[in-house]
Amino acid sequence: MENHVDERYQKRIITIPNILSLFRLCLIPVIVWLYCFQKDYIWTAFTLALSGLTDVVDGFIARKFHMVSDFGKTFDPVADKLTQIAMLFCLVTRFPLMLIPLIILTVKEILAATLNMLTIQKTGKVMGAVWHGKLNTVLLYATMLLHVIWGDIPTLVSNLLIGICAVMMLISAVLYSIRNIRALKNNKGENSRVS
Repeated sequence: MENHVDERYQKRIITIPNILSLFRLCLIPVIVWLYCFQKDYIWTAFTLALSGLTDVVDGFIARKFHMVSDFGKTFDPVADKLTQIAMLFCLVTRFPLMLIPLIILTVKEILAATLNMLTIQKTGKVMGAVWHGKLNTVLLYATMLLHVIWGDIPTLVSNLLIGICAVMMLISAVLYSIRNIRALKNNKGENSRVS
């Protein structure tokens, strides 16, 4: 998909996909308010599902209409991860084991952000999401939604879903780290050949 990026949009900040990412960011306090204060789990699930849907739609629009932008590649996952962290934080109040994916996700994102900044700084490339990151997101949203709407979910089912998410997060973190480290090594090799 990278080959079909429209250069008119590559450096833009105001695009339809980026507006949808901003909308998703604005839904975070609504989700927290509905879940923690109103304890309205149906509306929480609806709002979370709407947030997840905008994530799918903005990616589709970006690719289909060649509106992929460097800003969007960075902003979209930030909105996505902040939503996930906020929802996991809420779920910890009812399902203490949710603390495990919350901690893994937080550490993973700090590591990813550090490596991404280094990669951008050294190579000038903004790297987008890949299959394992998308699978991780789908699994996490499914797990969160189930725990929101199924308050008396059996402990075994809950623990199994949380465990699968935690393992997938770790795998994704390792694969993203390998990709960024390789990009940095390749760039270093190219620079040494030029010099």
